[in-house]
Amino acid sequence: MEHLTISMWSLVLLVAVALAFDFMNGFHDGANSISTIVATGALTPKQAVLFAAAFNFIAIWVFQLKVAATIGKGTVDPQFVDHYVIFGALMGALAWNIITWYYGIPSSSSHALVGGLVGATVIKAGGFSPIVWSGFGKILLFIVISPLVGFLIGGLLMVLVAWIFRHKTPYQASSWFRYGQLFAAGAYSLGHGGNDAQKTIGIIWLLLITAGVSTTDVSTLPTWVVYACYGAIAWGTYLGGWRIVKTMGSKITKLNSVSGSCASMGGAISLGLATLGGIPVSTTHTITGAIVGVGTAQDVKAVRWAMTLNLMVAWVLTIPASGLIAALFWYIGRSFL
Repeated sequence: MEHLTISMWSLVLLVAVALAFDFMNGFHDGANSISTIVATGALTPKQAVLFAAAFNFIAIWVFQLKVAATIGKGTVDPQFVDHYVIFGALMGALAWNIITWYYGIPSSSSHALVGGLVGATVIKAGGFSPIVWSGFGKILLFIVISPLVGFLIGGLLMVLVAWIFRHKTPYQASSWFRYGQLFAAGAYSLGHGGNDAQKTIGIIWLLLITAGVSTTDVSTLPTWVVYACYGAIAWGTYLGGWRIVKTMGSKITKLNSVSGSCASMGGAISLGLATLGGIPVSTTHTITGAIVGVGTAQDVKAVRWAMTLNLMVAWVLTIPASGLIAALFWYIGRSFL
C-alpha cells in the first residue's frame, strides 16, 4: 500500500484528537456503567466514577485487541484512508457526542465513530466501494442484536433472582445485593473499557498504518497507543457525564439494588461476549436493553416506553448523522491540515 505524506505536526494533532474522542467516550458513556449504582445509592457519584474508571483501565490486561482489529482494518479498506479521513471521522464523532451529551441523550459513541469513519471515507472515495461490508454489516446488525441480548439476559437474570429469593422479603433480598451490584457494575465497567477503548486504538492504528508508521500486524502496534487509549477513557469516565446518569438511572424505569444488579450484570455479560468475539458493539445500547429487560420482567407498565422509543430513534440517527458531519469536516481538513 502506498503511504501518504503526513507531517509530524498533523500526526500528533490527529492522535491528540483521537485521544480527545476517547476521553469524551468515557465522559459520555461512563454514565452507563455507574447509573444503576448511583440511582440505588450504593455509592456516591464521586465514588462511583472512581470505581468505574479503575475497571475501565484494568480491562487492558483482560481482553485481546480483537475489537481494535475490526475497527482498524475491518470497517473500511485502509487503502482509501488518509489523515483527512481520520480527522473527519474523529471530528464527526466528537461533534455528535457533544450534541447528544448536551441534550442528555445516551447515544452510541461507538457508532458515532464508525459512522464518522465510513462517512469521511465514502466522501473521499466518491462512493461506497471502500466499505468492508463483512465488518460494517456486522456492526449494523448488532445495533439490533446487542440491545436484544441485553434485554434477554437482564430479564432472565431478574426472573431467576425473583425465583431464588421468592421466600425472602424485599428488604432481605436487597441486603444480599447491596454489594452484589458493585460486582455487577465493576464487570460492566470492565466490558465497557475493553470494548470502547479498543475502538480508539483501532482508529489510531489505522492512522499509523496510513502514515507508514505501523503495519496491519498487531505486533507492530506501539504499546503507548494501548495505554494512552485506556488511560483516556478511564479519565473521561472519572469526570463523568451527569446529564446521562439521570436518564439511564431513572427515566427508563425505576431501579433498586436488585434490579440494578441484574441490569448491570446483563450488560456486562453481553459486552464481554461481544468483546471476546471482536465485535464493536454499543455499550449504550447494551445497558439500555438490559435496563428495559429488567423493568419488563417486573412489570411491562414499569418501563417508560415513550422515553425508550426516543432513545431508539437517536440510535438509528447516530451513524448517518455522524457520517454527514464527518464528511463536512473532511472538506475542512482538506483546507487546513
